[in-house]
Amino acid sequence: MLALTGAGVVEASALWRLSGDGGTATPAAAKPSHSPTPSPTPDYLAEAKAKITAYVNRVGKGHLTVAVKDRGSDIAVTAGATRFQTASIIKVDILAALLLRARQRDQEITNTDRRNAKKMITLSDNSAATTLFWKVGGTAGLNTANRTFGLKETVPTSSWGMSKTTAADQIRLLTAITDPDGPLDDDGRSYLFDLMSQVDETQDWGVPAAAGADTTGVYVKNGWDTITADGGLWQVNTIGRLVEPGHDWLVAVLSNHHKTQTAGVRMIEAAAKYVLGELRKIPTA
Repeated sequence: MLALTGAGVVEASALWRLSGDGGTATPAAAKPSHSPTPSPTPDYLAEAKAKITAYVNRVGKGHLTVAVKDRGSDIAVTAGATRFQTASIIKVDILAALLLRARQRDQEITNTDRRNAKKMITLSDNSAATTLFWKVGGTAGLNTANRTFGLKETVPTSSWGMSKTTAADQIRLLTAITDPDGPLDDDGRSYLFDLMSQVDETQDWGVPAAAGADTTGVYVKNGWDTITADGGLWQVNTIGRLVEPGHDWLVAVLSNHHKTQTAGVRMIEAAAKYVLGELRKIPTA
């Protein structure tokens, strides 16, 4: 039987407390831990969105919208909801509708269609675009295809370059035509993006300006025109895709109210670079 000396009582009191009746020793309560409260994980995407929105509002002043989605992660951002004239970016939509129509009919597009498609995408040939626009059924045909592609804010017109769209809707289109389980088959997707990788060097601006040193795939279609309703000022748009390790960026930048086409190109390229620069900082692992 343990006899507690005076010194022993002092020592033991750190671990044991005598009960009130003096007969039983019970364990003393453990002191609570006071570990520092961990800091919350930063919401990198929210921070990036705030910066991007502020940038678009400051630089574009109502005449610029940007949307980007990374197919390799959950990173996505849209800044601005203005509906702009499409100009020639709608040519991607027209070709996608042509390929969808062929798939639904279990057909191949004709050699003539292929020649027109190549001129329409790589050289932005308007006559070729008009031929294919009516081949897919004009406004009604494009509307039908766009419902399949999941578009919500695009309004085609018979003068196809004057159709209206949003940056967010262009990302919906790019998402649909890149999806392995989407409306286009493997051959159709490969064909479309192969043409978007061969755009003539005089039109190889916009999205490609945001490519990094490790970018392995660059795809683009641009649109530009003067807008009578805007006093003859320029509409300048770019849509495309940048593939790089760990990321598959879908990009749309729409803008208007430029005094010159060059000024518009400068703005959309700066916007694409800024947005991709902020989003590439977000940890994904």
